[in-house]
Amino acid sequence: MIYPVVKYGNTVLEKAARPVEKFDEELAKLCQDMFESMYGANGVGLAAPQIGMAKRLAVIDVTVGKNPEAKIVLANPEIIHAEGEQREEEGCLSVPGFRGNVARPQYVTVRAQDATGKTFEMNSEGLLARAFCHEIDHLDGVLFLKHLGLVKRDLIRRRIRKLQKTGQW
Repeated sequence: MIYPVVKYGNTVLEKAARPVEKFDEELAKLCQDMFESMYGANGVGLAAPQIGMAKRLAVIDVTVGKNPEAKIVLANPEIIHAEGEQREEEGCLSVPGFRGNVARPQYVTVRAQDATGKTFEMNSEGLLARAFCHEIDHLDGVLFLKHLGLVKRDLIRRRIRKLQKTGQW
């Protein structure tokens, strides 16, 4: 099942998500649906709040489906190490049509649980490190807009308000 992606302005995107506690067939199906939804939206990551669910759950695939082994499920993730810096243009499925340069760590280590509840740690760099940070931000109720400069952030917010008033958002 492909879920619609929730857009900026929906309050679920502004709140910290609740921990995943049940690792069952329902969660496995949700993860599968989240991958489908992410691929359908041409994304490399998707957090549960982006489909309206306040769960600490995200899926990532920086190959956009080209390598099935690159699929990562993050339940209850936390960043346990970060170093370096990379500054790249970033976008978000919940803020379609808007992008901005965001500084993120170049190297990140996360600790999380997979879809079965097994705890793992994973080192990453570059795009994968950026995706980990971006999706974990979602689980903490933070959008990439918060990492932009004040002028750029306000410009995007004004444009979105204009789109909301005309019913295009």
